[in-house]
Amino acid sequence: MEPNTMRRIDFWVGVPLCFVVTLAHRLGQWLGGTRPPQDQPKRVLFIQLAEMGTMVVAAPALRKARELFPDATLHFLCFDQARPSLEMLGILDPNDILTIDSRSLSSVLRGTLAFMRSARQRRIDTVINLESFVRFSSLLSYVAGAPTRVGFHRFTQEGLYTGDFLTHRVLYNPHVHAATTFLDLVHALVEPPGQIPSVKRAYADDSYAVPTITTDAAAERAIRGKLVGHAPEAATARRIVVLNPNASNRFPMRRLPLDSYAELASRLLEDPDLCIVITGVASEKPDARYIVERVRSPRVIDMTGETTMTELLHLFDIAQVLVTNDSGPAHFACLTRVHVIVCFGPEHPDRYRPLTPRSDVVHTRLSCSPCVSPFNQRLTSCNDNQCLKRVRVDDVYALVRRRLDGTPAGA
Repeated sequence: MEPNTMRRIDFWVGVPLCFVVTLAHRLGQWLGGTRPPQDQPKRVLFIQLAEMGTMVVAAPALRKARELFPDATLHFLCFDQARPSLEMLGILDPNDILTIDSRSLSSVLRGTLAFMRSARQRRIDTVINLESFVRFSSLLSYVAGAPTRVGFHRFTQEGLYTGDFLTHRVLYNPHVHAATTFLDLVHALVEPPGQIPSVKRAYADDSYAVPTITTDAAAERAIRGKLVGHAPEAATARRIVVLNPNASNRFPMRRLPLDSYAELASRLLEDPDLCIVITGVASEKPDARYIVERVRSPRVIDMTGETTMTELLHLFDIAQVLVTNDSGPAHFACLTRVHVIVCFGPEHPDRYRPLTPRSDVVHTRLSCSPCVSPFNQRLTSCNDNQCLKRVRVDDVYALVRRRLDGTPAGA
């Protein structure tokens, strides 16, 4: 479904449904028909539906759950299109990943019914909802039938209503990294009962390590063969810079102008030992072709829609630098050796920067940024993303050159 349609349904249908479920839940409590929370989780379900890059950000929380509850089976619910980014982490058994087809309203309804059956068959006893104030995921956490439900709660904040049927209510803190708030949700299960909010802990020593991939000689030959098949000149290139100029249709205001990417590519190609690779899904090929036509160099390779998730990771792993908008590839790249440079605009880098020391962020720090958050369902009213249009190509170019020359991040 189109993102704005999903947002409207989540509000106009989700709010009254959450209210009805809250009333039913309280009636069940009054009649003594609800089960108490599980003392020791055995079958834990995480819910994060849509954003592929967020699966990487959730990796530390998954690992913490495995550390705290080594005998528990971890499950995950997401939309179909997000499954590959979850599988690449290698943390979960693929058989324990549940999905819902989000292509249409009817497919979502069918998938929801199938999920309800599957959750009960698997006897899920604990649900951790990673989504922030999304009514659909809140309802899914309830219909899973688990006696323990962990999620973000609004407390005294106006709006953001997602019902009131959590057993562990966690404060959503927009001033720390998303990985920290996900870890809070897991820690809620071992915090003292009865405290409000459920989690009050120091996070300075949190581990944000994510899995890493290995590109063996055969995988590297396969990727380089693909590049040479598109552009024979890539055979002699000693350095690869990957450009990801898109940010999905859900978040168009996250995009750096295509002309900025074209100018950056032209500047970088002054180095005769370097080639540029443009990545993205098949629907983003027109943007890639625009850059190719602007630059007009045989060392610019359009690979949009031509790599699997595994091939994309291997491409990142053999490249030296990735320049990207604030989007999924910025997080996928954390699993590889590539140095990541992310251009932030509508969202704040302190909350979503990649979980790797090999990264830099570019942020113009306009007073209107961030304008996108869970508090507005990530829907900005901005009609002119000056926060990214004002990013100076000279600054990005200089940053890429420093990383190519071996200067570490922070230097």
